[in-house]
Amino acid sequence: MESKVSRRLKEAIAPEVREFIFVPRLSREFHANFAYLTSINQAHLLMLHDTGLMDTATAATLAQALVRMEEEGPDAVELDAGREEAYFNYEARLMEIAGRDAGGRLHMARSRNDMGATVDRMKTRTKVLDLIDALAAVHAAALARASDYADVVMPGYTHLQPAQPITYGYYLTAVADTLLRDIDRLNLGLRRLDACPLGAGALAGTAFSIDRQATAAWLGFAAPVPNALDAVASRDYGLELMSSIAITAVTWSRVAQDYYVWSTPEFGLIEFPDSVASTSSIMPQKKNPAVLEYLKGKAGHMVGLLTAAMATVKGTNFTHTADSSRESMRSFYEALDESQRCVALLRLIVDRAQPRTENMLQQTRGNFSTATDLADALVREAGMSFRDAHHVVGAVVRRALDAGIQADRIDTALIDAASEEELGRPAGLTASTVADCLDPARNVASRKILGGPAHARVLESVQRQAQARDRILEETHSYRSRLSDAAQTLKRQTQELAAARH
Repeated sequence: MESKVSRRLKEAIAPEVREFIFVPRLSREFHANFAYLTSINQAHLLMLHDTGLMDTATAATLAQALVRMEEEGPDAVELDAGREEAYFNYEARLMEIAGRDAGGRLHMARSRNDMGATVDRMKTRTKVLDLIDALAAVHAAALARASDYADVVMPGYTHLQPAQPITYGYYLTAVADTLLRDIDRLNLGLRRLDACPLGAGALAGTAFSIDRQATAAWLGFAAPVPNALDAVASRDYGLELMSSIAITAVTWSRVAQDYYVWSTPEFGLIEFPDSVASTSSIMPQKKNPAVLEYLKGKAGHMVGLLTAAMATVKGTNFTHTADSSRESMRSFYEALDESQRCVALLRLIVDRAQPRTENMLQQTRGNFSTATDLADALVREAGMSFRDAHHVVGAVVRRALDAGIQADRIDTALIDAASEEELGRPAGLTASTVADCLDPARNVASRKILGGPAHARVLESVQRQAQARDRILEETHSYRSRLSDAAQTLKRQTQELAAARH
């Protein structure tokens, strides 16, 4: 038996090759790519007709067949792994409907290589637009909660040790700023893939006088990819976007890690509703943070998928190959789909997390995170250098710990004793100054500089970020509108050609 797609090959595909390569590929790609293949075929057909490379009678026959295939959908195509992959199966059905001669003419001036590269870009832009929208929803949720909790004082941590008082709202604006950069990175990647490979052929273009600008416009692209070899050889936009996704995954994993620790009874800062928890099969008291563990685990998968894709491409030649163009993109599409699910879960967590406000405040009052303000007061009011003030307050903290005194119980006598020991003189702070320094709420309110946690600065950050997000979404919405308009034009003109008089 000979090959079903080439007279160059005198033997049919080996059963192992069919079952292990082409059957999985068909099941994975045909239905997923059918609509994109249809649009590419319609755009190419319109271009061939408009440039005079195909007569109206043949073009109308093909247009009718393509409209019919679109209406019937992918299930009407009987898939045969002996035809290798999606395109040859699509073409076989087209030839059944339009006839062998007309159906065989549509592949003039193109290759599976430029078609596959175009499918990848079309599919990618749709998924990335959806991911941007999903991240924007997380960002909006974070800002909404930041406004709600702008005055909820909590401990801020460095090295997972109490550092300085902040607010939960302030924490969320910091997370949101990071998410905004994640959104922007995806948006920049979206711009860079906005070029159409169709017309590049196998790698060197074609001698036919085709119009690549026209097919690019019908498919919603801003322009053609300018170099034919680059058009089919490169999927670096996928690596770039996967890198952005991996960075986003690192963001969501770090946030999940904070919540993971803060929701323990030992910290007691955050709690979640039962609807986002799991339990134990043996321990009846358990409420496990299943979603947080999922998010942290999937972040590792995102990094792994990026590494796998880059390793797959690394040893390939700079041209079209199955490993560089197909196998690397499998990791990419998995990353896109998985990240969409993770971002939805992240939104749920950010939106549902409930700060335990009393616990937060009590811990901040007692854990010495207000000590920096006390050192600052010694600089302002006791004439000390900051280094001397640092030593004095360090001694105060040590004495308080030894005596079992919490931070908010420190008084002027304890401070003067430490100052006498370190500098040979009392500090001389008033009781009201000490009380103000050790009050976490006043501590937060005093940090009014740009980037600080004071209430007004948090609300200012919320407004700034919302405006920045909206500017990005204006771009992506305009992008979606362009794709929608192009798709409508393509379908209308294909139907008009199908109805043309021969």
